[in-house]
Amino acid sequence: MVYLVLAATAVVSIVAAAVTVLVGRQRRRMDFGPDALRIEAAATRGVRDARRQAHAQQHFNDAGGFGAPRDRDSLS
Repeated sequence: MVYLVLAATAVVSIVAAAVTVLVGRQRRRMDFGPDALRIEAAATRGVRDARRQAHAQQHFNDAGGFGAPRDRDSLS
């Protein structure tokens, strides 16, 4: 029983420390200025475009079925 209480206390302590660190970081963040908002929007747009392009390439590669040997043979 003592080991169970010690284990639960350790888990709660680790979670509390992680929450404390994250809350502290969030409070230290400065308000977004116009430049920060522009950079954040560009970064979000870039990630979204990269994800869209990767999905399109995967769809295109899957459309041909088993394309790896075909691509390798065409380079010869």
